[in-house]
Amino acid sequence: MDCDVVVVGAGIAGLECARTLHERGLRVVVLEAADEVGGRIRSEHVDGFTVDRGFQVLNPAYPAVRARVDVAALDLRPLLPGVAVRRDDGLALLADPRRAPRHLRETLGSGYVRPRELVALARWAAPALGPVRRLLAGPDEEFGRSLDAHGVDGRLRREVLEPFLAGVLGEDDGSSSAQFVRLLVRMFLLGTPGVPAAGMGAFPAQLARDLPHVRLGHAVERVERVDGAGRSAGGRRVHTAAGSITARAVVVATDAPAAARLTGVTVPATKGLVTWWYATDDPPRTAGVVVVDGRRRGPVVNAAVMSAAAPSYAPPGQGLVQVTALLRGAAPAEADVRRQAGEMFGVGTSSWRELTRHEIPAALPVQPAPLSTRRPVHLGDALFVCGDHRDTASSQGALVSGRRTGAAVVRVLRGSPG
Repeated sequence: MDCDVVVVGAGIAGLECARTLHERGLRVVVLEAADEVGGRIRSEHVDGFTVDRGFQVLNPAYPAVRARVDVAALDLRPLLPGVAVRRDDGLALLADPRRAPRHLRETLGSGYVRPRELVALARWAAPALGPVRRLLAGPDEEFGRSLDAHGVDGRLRREVLEPFLAGVLGEDDGSSSAQFVRLLVRMFLLGTPGVPAAGMGAFPAQLARDLPHVRLGHAVERVERVDGAGRSAGGRRVHTAAGSITARAVVVATDAPAAARLTGVTVPATKGLVTWWYATDDPPRTAGVVVVDGRRRGPVVNAAVMSAAAPSYAPPGQGLVQVTALLRGAAPAEADVRRQAGEMFGVGTSSWRELTRHEIPAALPVQPAPLSTRRPVHLGDALFVCGDHRDTASSQGALVSGRRTGAAVVRVLRGSPG
């Protein structure tokens, strides 16, 4: 055997799995097809700007993040805890009064603080505030239907909640599990998401820091069982263009489509997102807040002036704007995206310079009702699979999946001969 375990994929789940195995004293090799770690969570440097691979944030309230990530070392730059909503009569701001009390007057004057709608929404969200086990043990249904059942309707739902969650969930049809959405709402209430000063890529880079054997540029072609006698019998062989490597066990920690190809496991469908990054000499005068279109007049689900939240994302005197849309087959026309983004911010966009565009077809696994938070990770014969498609579609889910898969590998290997 060349090592104890090969982990295929250096995304969040794969890195956390490798860390768990390394901490338990096993020899681990991580193989990653890309030229850097991170999987879907990576950052690029374009013309002096830091752009993440799609609009992504890290919520420090996630339990697995608190337990396994040095958040202070990431120098997290928080976004404003709230949302700005484009309406025909202007841009309205709703902010959490606990964490952004200076915006209380704007929030009260937004037109969305309506007692009947707030009471209905609070009734729907109440299970998210109690024990998580009790929430997951309760009945589940589609998110949209659960809002209907609790009488959540009106402008707060149509212009704020649904447009905001469209970008978070990667969908706008209300088909996700209500339990999953409540879990997300719980985390938004407990923590303020942000981005590392150096970009989201700093998150996986931290996870990989103490792993001695991470091989980049090693795309895995196939994984096979090792038959026959000798020391290699009963293990697994991983084939790459650069050669093969044998191990006592293999963990496939890729996105859902690649995991299905390499293991044959049934995986959930995925949803796509596409993000444009624009540079501008005159950025919109908004705080670092997520902006949504309450009019719902176009493909854009959210936009934000990232340099307002994280000035390190842009050179001095420059602004950086992200604009994200759902990816359903072909990406929307850039002209339509630019037009709608300008309307959302209330500015002209003719001088905006497109830096890059990221299309991510497998951005998020679907999370239908009833919610499944623990899909099997051991496929038998020393083959394992992990990723947010085995747990929940979030950084929390990826970290938890990596950790529990690593623990499962340890149990199998230390309970087997050799």
